[in-house]
Amino acid sequence: MNTACLFTISAPSGAGKTSLVKALLEKRAESVTVCVSHSTRAIRPGEVDGKAYHFVSQEIFDEMVANDEFLEYAQVFDNCYGTARASVDALLASGKHVILEIDWQGARQVKAKMPETVSIFILPPSREELERRLRDRGTDDQTTIARRMRDADREMSHYHDAEYLVINDAFEQALFDLDAIIHTRGLTLARQKLKNKALVDSIPAEME
Repeated sequence: MNTACLFTISAPSGAGKTSLVKALLEKRAESVTVCVSHSTRAIRPGEVDGKAYHFVSQEIFDEMVANDEFLEYAQVFDNCYGTARASVDALLASGKHVILEIDWQGARQVKAKMPETVSIFILPPSREELERRLRDRGTDDQTTIARRMRDADREMSHYHDAEYLVINDAFEQALFDLDAIIHTRGLTLARQKLKNKALVDSIPAEME
């Protein structure tokens, strides 16, 4: 029986979401995967269609929206991005837990369409630490960092939408916590009954 779960993982830029998910996938490659989104942006040199994104035309994307094929979608500047329900369903059917790296708005859309989705939010240990991490990247000027912090505040203000909260202070501890959430969701009574149907069916009805 299929006991795979769908997870959304949200976080402000700089909280370490991408690094944590990458490390989790390396640790649980046999049981956890990430769903590749669709995008209308142009493919970049070195990118592979179906790996970074499923690259589609605006016309195809609009048709998918009209046919209600997306669990969530959004327009970011001049490009559109979305998570196709068919892609998620296929991965879940393979028996693997599926992760969507997504912002709070996307996570809310997914939860509305698939209420059984498990939502996780990753936070930095403090706003000061988040700003330090953004500065240490060495890629942004002060104006860009200030904008990123405003965006981060907006994202973090929705942490309470999630069912689980992971604080990425020490990376290995945060990875342990994230891994524990993924693993234990497969141990709920409902999923264990599905996975071990022969065993539970052999147990007598409740006795006095």
